[in-house]
Amino acid sequence: MNVTKQTKIAITDSKPNWHVVDVKGKVLGRVATEIADLLMGKGKTSFVRNYVVGDKVIVINASFVELTRNKAEKKMYYWHSGFPGGLSQETFATRLVRRPGQVIVDAVRRMLPVNRLTSSFVNNLYVYPGEEHPHQGQAN
Repeated sequence: MNVTKQTKIAITDSKPNWHVVDVKGKVLGRVATEIADLLMGKGKTSFVRNYVVGDKVIVINASFVELTRNKAEKKMYYWHSGFPGGLSQETFATRLVRRPGQVIVDAVRRMLPVNRLTSSFVNNLYVYPGEEHPHQGQAN
C-alpha cells in the first residue's frame, strides 16, 4: 500500500493589493502587459502559475488610451453571431467611443494565459472611462 503525502503551498500574501493605473495618453499594448503582470502577480515572491496570487487593478481614463501611428483607423475588431452572414466588424476608434472599457479588457485578456484562471484574473480588473471610480477606500 503506497501512501503519498500531499503538500500544500503556503501563500503568504493572501490579501491582494490595489493598484490604480492611469492610461491617459499611454499606448494600449504596453499598458496591457503591465496590467496583466499585476493581475497574475508576477512581481511577487509568492508567484505560482496555478494560483491566483495577483493584485486588483483599477484602470482610469480608459477613453483616452492611444495607439501608435494611424492604427486607430486600421485596427479592426471582428465578431460573429453564429448565423450565416453574421460577421460584424468595428474599428478601434468607434469601439473606443462606444465601449472604452472593453478595449482595455480585451487587450489585457489576450495578454493573459489561456487556462481556468483567466476569468479569475479578469474579474480582478476594474475599468472606468473617466477619472472617477467607486473604489476610493481600497486604492492606495
